[in-house]
Amino acid sequence: MSEFDSSTQSIPETGHVPRHVAIIMDGNGRWAKNRFLPRVAGHRKGVESVRSVVKACAEGGVEYLTLFAFSSENWRRPPEEVTFLMQLFIRALEQEVEKLHANGIRFRVVGDIAAFDQRIRDLIRRAEELTEANTKLTLTIAANYGGRWDILQAANRARVGNPMADITEAGLAPHLSMAYAPEPDLFIRTGGEKRVSNFLLWQLAYTELFFTDQLWPDFDAGSLEAAFASYRQRERRFGRTSEQLAEGEPLPKAG
Repeated sequence: MSEFDSSTQSIPETGHVPRHVAIIMDGNGRWAKNRFLPRVAGHRKGVESVRSVVKACAEGGVEYLTLFAFSSENWRRPPEEVTFLMQLFIRALEQEVEKLHANGIRFRVVGDIAAFDQRIRDLIRRAEELTEANTKLTLTIAANYGGRWDILQAANRARVGNPMADITEAGLAPHLSMAYAPEPDLFIRTGGEKRVSNFLLWQLAYTELFFTDQLWPDFDAGSLEAAFASYRQRERRFGRTSEQLAEGEPLPKAG
């Protein structure tokens, strides 16, 4: 079993700062197009925003940060862009992991990494092993990840050894790719789109959603704080009513 509360089975702990932040980093290509640059320039610039947000989360008390870097549907993009994204991933694994480790950040990757070449898989394994004991922040990169894939692979694993048994939430949850983390408190999507795009479908059941028109390469620590300010105004009821909260039932508000 996961050590963390399920938002549909019990009332998770909440606080002034979201414990787990999940982000879809959208708008890199449009950022580049607006500047008459190739799309890849936007992805390169987006890495700077990743560094800024990771630092802000680590310093601000966030315990888990999950970034949607490459979805299972992104293989449909132009081949040259996919190739560049793979090269950018390799470069980040080679150049950034030591810095993460020096700052006490644990690094994880979730997704069907079997589709990546051996070099990427080796770099991922090395990065995870190097940072395994770090506790300041857990940074998860979702790569070749899809929410439906996650649920299906968890269901298949839950049936191992007893294929005829009914699958329960308690039986499925430990097999989800992010069973090591609490459900996200705050989901952020940049770039103006207002959908979750097959990202953490199970885990986002009661997550607060924040959408911004700001393109990812322009998103920085100040932008993150604006999202946190919005989060602090939310009344997190988890199925209960505002009246129940006003009567003092033990269900904390985000702030």
